[in-house]
Amino acid sequence: MMTNNTVLSRTEWFKLFRQSRTWYALGALLLLQVILLLNAWYQGESILNMLLENLKQSFHFQGELLNGHLLVYIVLNTMWFHLPLILMIVVSGMLTTEIETGTLRTVMMTGISRKRFIRSKFLVAVVFTLVTVLLVAITSGVLSYLFFGFGDLFVFHGALNFFESEDAFFRLAMAFVAGAFSMVFFSVCSLLLAVIFRETVKTWIVAAFFLIVCNLLLQMQPGEGWWKSLFFFNLNDTWQLFFQYEIPWEQILINLAMLIGYAVAVSLIGIWWFSKNDIE
Repeated sequence: MMTNNTVLSRTEWFKLFRQSRTWYALGALLLLQVILLLNAWYQGESILNMLLENLKQSFHFQGELLNGHLLVYIVLNTMWFHLPLILMIVVSGMLTTEIETGTLRTVMMTGISRKRFIRSKFLVAVVFTLVTVLLVAITSGVLSYLFFGFGDLFVFHGALNFFESEDAFFRLAMAFVAGAFSMVFFSVCSLLLAVIFRETVKTWIVAAFFLIVCNLLLQMQPGEGWWKSLFFFNLNDTWQLFFQYEIPWEQILINLAMLIGYAVAVSLIGIWWFSKNDIE
């Protein structure tokens, strides 16, 4: 016999995939990858030569630098804005749509616990985010390696770093894992914003603004000393640490633990806010 929590979760999954925006979002992510691959197919070599023009005067490059590893790394860079924005749009819509259509009021009239209801939405949001990141990793990997093959990876991360093919594959896979933590954080933040603002358009605007501000602050790197790493916006590029020559495992684990803490805190605030405020 299924518990109430299981029934709620299954209902949320059904409603999530019944919304057309969910399928549009997944389709947009796939289309974005195809566009990146087509651009690399037609212009990749010229762009690569332009980037390495000065270095070729001092170094001899052997092998195919434009390969699947580099394309997967380019897809990874959608984690700065495109992927979290799409996730925030879909996740926030899980609640705002029900509020605007009056469905939420009807559901609450059945006597269901508010905390249990909103908790199920946060849980589904987290799992949906992880599944989406996994799908992006799989599709980008399959398409990139199928059309461009394997090879050594070069990236600019403070310096020009080269990684052999097997090492590059491991680093890319781990970068997706670390990036998933950041995506979960943005997803639960968008659901908290939906709880607060209750309207789709308002929530999307504030969510986009929040994402832009986070990226700007990350680039500015405000603050001095060890404590600046406590700010959540300084944690969202943790996946990039896998492309340092020596992987700083201790810093990565600390950053991911802090991201989990922030995500849990945001979720608890959202559950408390939803349970304490009237449903209009």
